[in-house]
Amino acid sequence: MNIVIAGCGEVGSHLAKLLASEDQDIILVDDDSERLARLDANYNLMTVLGKPTSFASLKEAGAGSSDLFIAVTPYESNNILACSIAKKLGAQRTVARIDTYEFLDPRNERYVKSMGVDSVIYPEYVAAEEIITALNRNWIRNWFELHNGRIILAGVKIRAGAPIEGMKLRDFASANRNFHVAAIKRNHETIIPRGDDAITPGDIVYFTTTHDHIDDLIVIAGKSAFKIRKVFIMGGSKMAVRLVNLAGDRFKFTIIEENIDVCRQLPAKCPDCEIIHGDGRDSELLQDIGIGDADAFVALTGSSEANILTCLTAKELGVRKTVANVESIQLISQAENLNIGTVVNKKLLASSSIFQLLLDADSSTSKCLALADAEVAELVVKPGSKLTKAPVKDLKLPRDLTLAGLIRGDEGRLITGMTQLLAGDHVLVFCLGGAIHKVEKLFN
Repeated sequence: MNIVIAGCGEVGSHLAKLLASEDQDIILVDDDSERLARLDANYNLMTVLGKPTSFASLKEAGAGSSDLFIAVTPYESNNILACSIAKKLGAQRTVARIDTYEFLDPRNERYVKSMGVDSVIYPEYVAAEEIITALNRNWIRNWFELHNGRIILAGVKIRAGAPIEGMKLRDFASANRNFHVAAIKRNHETIIPRGDDAITPGDIVYFTTTHDHIDDLIVIAGKSAFKIRKVFIMGGSKMAVRLVNLAGDRFKFTIIEENIDVCRQLPAKCPDCEIIHGDGRDSELLQDIGIGDADAFVALTGSSEANILTCLTAKELGVRKTVANVESIQLISQAENLNIGTVVNKKLLASSSIFQLLLDADSSTSKCLALADAEVAELVVKPGSKLTKAPVKDLKLPRDLTLAGLIRGDEGRLITGMTQLLAGDHVLVFCLGGAIHKVEKLFN
């Protein structure tokens, strides 16, 4: 697939790296020669030096013959304009990163499309949705549903003393037939486990199950769910504003912001939210404003390090659930190994949206999730696929993937070695980074 990416900022650079590892034909357009040079030297892609909104630059990049044109500069108006130009030049499909909800509003969809934009990516909006999920399901690290929850993938950190601590996977599978272990994140690395692997404290284990057995999963993982009402947010960022507005009255929010000018603007944007002027990194301030009474603490400043450290402080002060916005991909693994609960990264969330487009998924049901070093996707088994020729145990599948569950008709099922896949099955696939399109070939 020919893909042109306009903008090599944080989101564009990360997308380019991921898509290049998927063996896609990537051309990156930007007017920052140093950024382009770094990417060109280290990744399998081409670069064009020029403005992403320039007709000449987009023509040179081949935007007119692209299968997918993605505009992810830091400026919403430039992204809309770039998509409009690319569409007029002949791009088959265009995607724009946006910063305001108006472009996402279904009532404005036809106007957006008339401007040449087929799809939009709103990273802060998706991140806010992710945070709300983390607050509603406060015992999980990741939550992924297929077909309205008929199959669920839940990432759970195993604490010492959990009932399944020390169990080998073959023993776990025989004793807990309502669950399938799709993957384990251990010591900064995600692995596709085998029967001899044992579950150890500190592991983030990705379980596949159905809604009927979620309560049992909480028990065997040694977790407990609790009601969250009072939430403190550090940082009055766009993500914070979107979170407060998207959550509505489900939570009682307090925003701590050190910039007085931002504080003055927040009441108009978040009318039902308490605003406190101060530095959320100050533990004395946190104690003075009653952090110990909070059910959750969400750190959403632009500093990954500050967010991680303040979440650790909040934990020490008695907050049960913390969420950190970690913009640095390099810090995600370290953050996940610390006692800070959920880690959110808008680059990975944006990548998930792009992967879904690449897989040509039915956006009404299908999803794709990009993790730091792994990918989860729903793929449909096509007639004549190799996967339909024998039970799963006899298919000799690559070791860097697992088939974790399937939807057949309206029923969600776990996959075992004896499962025989059929054409039309929607299959939940967990694979290590860079392998999703190799996996996709198995389904065709």
